[in-house]
Amino acid sequence: MVNDAARNVLPEVPDGEDPHVSLPDWLTEAHRYLADGPGEGRTEPLSGAIGGRHYEAHARLSADGDVAWWLIDATDRRLAEETLRSEQERAAILTEVSSTLLSSLNVPRNMEATVRMATRHLADAALLVAPGQGRRFPLTYAHVGGPVTQVTRAIDPNTLPGLAEALQGFPPVPTRWINPDDIPSWAIPEGFEGPVGSVIVTPLPGHGVPAGALILLRSSTERAFTESEDVFARMFAARAGAALSAARLYTEQATITATLMQELLPPQLGSLHGVEYAGSYRPAQDHERIGGDFYDVHAGADPSQESLVVLGDVAGKGLDAAVLTGKIRNTLHALLPLAGDHQQVLNLLNAALLTSRHTRFATLVLASARRRAGRVRLRLTSAGHPAPLIVRADGRVEECGTRGTLVGAMPAVSVQSVETDLAPGETCLLYTDGITEARGGPLGGELYGVERLKRALAECVGMPAEAVVEHVQMLAAQWLGQGRHDDMAVVAVSAPRTGPPTGLDGHAHDEGPGDPEPPGGPAGTRERNGRTA
Repeated sequence: MVNDAARNVLPEVPDGEDPHVSLPDWLTEAHRYLADGPGEGRTEPLSGAIGGRHYEAHARLSADGDVAWWLIDATDRRLAEETLRSEQERAAILTEVSSTLLSSLNVPRNMEATVRMATRHLADAALLVAPGQGRRFPLTYAHVGGPVTQVTRAIDPNTLPGLAEALQGFPPVPTRWINPDDIPSWAIPEGFEGPVGSVIVTPLPGHGVPAGALILLRSSTERAFTESEDVFARMFAARAGAALSAARLYTEQATITATLMQELLPPQLGSLHGVEYAGSYRPAQDHERIGGDFYDVHAGADPSQESLVVLGDVAGKGLDAAVLTGKIRNTLHALLPLAGDHQQVLNLLNAALLTSRHTRFATLVLASARRRAGRVRLRLTSAGHPAPLIVRADGRVEECGTRGTLVGAMPAVSVQSVETDLAPGETCLLYTDGITEARGGPLGGELYGVERLKRALAECVGMPAEAVVEHVQMLAAQWLGQGRHDDMAVVAVSAPRTGPPTGLDGHAHDEGPGDPEPPGGPAGTRERNGRTA
């Protein structure tokens, strides 16, 4: 028997002894199973298609052996469940895209990850076209089961419909407008088993400017892209574009920062005009590269001219202090023609700092050095800075008598310069107070101090400048342990034991005529012209 509602669903089923002959196969098999066997073991509802709709069948077995089938139209619910499941899968894919791409700020790596995920979830092959220079564009290829390839190639975007517009950030061309036969060979990854049957070209939106374009390909043997898949591809591209744009912005900023940082980092020192120079800098924070301490060595034009050594300490530490060190270093570089007069250089620098927006002051020590007759003549000037220490050949450590006032604090700078000679094997050490004021030791709170530094230098007799610097920094680090510390900078100026002087070109140069030795012998120390500026 078939009631009116069932007849609307099954119009071809007649009343009679054997009506199940016209039932759908899935329902017939279920009825036979229930009528001929222990149907009580089957509890879940059966389901199948009838006339393009999806039905669930629930059976009821009466006491006299008749079976009543109740058919429930579940088409809409099934479509809703499939849609929900599809959206959940797509949401999971988009979450994976975002988490994968945003975990890296490397542009080539993100481009590779984008095409790899596109071939895993969207298409048989993918090509990412990044913004180019002229006609050359970075291209990243991938196809299912194959490797990712990255090349830079000269292409014409106009040969692929919609690509030129996508690279400019315009909305994508509808997929149905792109003829697969018009795809140029450069847009198809090597190893892709074509021919191409369906194409999507979509922009990669970025932060203000497009991040490129994504091309998705499907083989003619696979199903074509649907309108829903076209929309999802745009959502995928939006997330990929945002991540690529962020990575590209970071790369550009990192490049700019590295370029600017080069002007703030301490220089590499070595032998210059027959004088050995070595320097070392340790910032207050180990994760930082710059701070408030700095040093420079400005070479003389030739061996007969003095080279200027500058070591300074700006109040404070970190980036703010480093910005001021850059200003000081640039100002001193501009004042090099006046380097023969330390007093004038410091006064001009002082005036520049007083007119600056910075409210910080600095301490500096200047050392003019040149080699004469196997010795190194030094002229030393301290402006509020710890006095340089000289390691003599006999193991004595002398503290130079130069002294002066801070730079950038008062209308004028008052300094007293000192001249001295370094015999072969002797070294002059310039250092910042981060060394002597380092707190550590057995109890963790004792200053390293000048006297302890002098004893450490007494062990460095005859050592090269680089070894002296490493020895001082090593002892200071051991004294600190894991404690906090200020910026620490050290520069050593040494008279080499042997060898002719060398210039900036690395070749030996003849020494100029020797200057008269200062009072007290060649290794003596005297005030410059006996005056205090």
